[in-house]
Amino acid sequence: MILLAHAAQPALEPAHGNGPSPEESARRVLPAFLVLGLLFGFLGAVLPAWGYHLSEDFITAGDYFFSLGVGILLSVVTARPLLAWKGLRFALIGACSLACGSLLFLALFCPPAAVWGRFLGLGFLGLSAGLLNSALFHGIWPLYRRDPAASVNLAGALFGLGCLMAALLVAGTYYAYTVPSILILTALVPGFFALSFTRGRLSSEAVPEAPRIADLLREFKSPGAILLAFLLLAQSANEWAIAGWLAVFLIRRLGLSPETSLLMLGIFWSALLVGRLAAKPLLPHWSHGRLLLGAAFLALFGCLVLSMTNNTSGVVAGVLFVGAGFAPLYPLTIEKIGGRFPSSHPGFYNRIFSFSMTAGFLAPCLIGYLAQAWGIRIMMAIPAIGSCLVFFILLLLALEARLKGWLAIEKV
Repeated sequence: MILLAHAAQPALEPAHGNGPSPEESARRVLPAFLVLGLLFGFLGAVLPAWGYHLSEDFITAGDYFFSLGVGILLSVVTARPLLAWKGLRFALIGACSLACGSLLFLALFCPPAAVWGRFLGLGFLGLSAGLLNSALFHGIWPLYRRDPAASVNLAGALFGLGCLMAALLVAGTYYAYTVPSILILTALVPGFFALSFTRGRLSSEAVPEAPRIADLLREFKSPGAILLAFLLLAQSANEWAIAGWLAVFLIRRLGLSPETSLLMLGIFWSALLVGRLAAKPLLPHWSHGRLLLGAAFLALFGCLVLSMTNNTSGVVAGVLFVGAGFAPLYPLTIEKIGGRFPSSHPGFYNRIFSFSMTAGFLAPCLIGYLAQAWGIRIMMAIPAIGSCLVFFILLLLALEARLKGWLAIEKV
């Protein structure tokens, strides 16, 4: 996903000594968005490799997403002290090293090993992803200040490529390697980045003091701001519900092979990535409100196609509809939040993203619980209901904007 539609812009201090400039440092940090996407896309890709396309224990699979979300949430309270104490370079090395170690630990606890090991490993994986996200928000803002459009597009593209890499890596090695070997190969990616950060120099900029939670909550003053927050949470839940369960759903619902289902997951990430890049030049010429409503309707239609299709062509069409529908919703929502909330501190956007991602991983967790009771079809019903909720919230936002316009006219 494009995470940085309104990245933070705190005041710069001049670089110290002979270190790299802030912009050069940001360019060195930017490629780590590939790792961030890989970590977030990992669980949805590995579920078939762990055998959950054959198992009826959907509750345990749902708990995996809960563990990952808890780790992300814990990073909100640990990232700031780590950045202030040790700085950006140490945080990046630590986050990538923890991700590498978590994946290696999970390789030791692949099924049928004890399930507590997977819960623990996924919790640390979520923590590492959250720490890396926080470090990246602080690390890339000098580049964003110089060229916002280019940095946003490149960061989003790298994140999407990381998610796509997770699906294709498991798909390409599914029949060639054992599951522990696949996890070890995946661990090499954050391990490589950890090593590269130990050898490269980064700017020694001081991390600005983060706003307090109470200050952030005071920015939610209007009904529109609250609706935007719910819109962000709902859309995040929709995207990760699809990303988390699409492969398992297609295997169990249509009898596709694990490799083919993971390739369909890759098509979903590709549609999401291409759609967001293609939407960028269209935004100045199209009404954002109409674009959001049209995208929500297209996503709902794609979910319905996936729930009713019985062939591969229908799956491809449904995945493309869902990806194209989801594509503009998240970045446009972030853009509207940036316009409503006055804070420009990186910690503000990091916390918004962390909370939305935690809510996002609660959706596939809920799907696991409901699928255990009501069967496999519920897996696609949740994002369909979520798309209806997004459509309803968008209508409320349009109504709120219309009412504000009327009130402004009456005051004049």
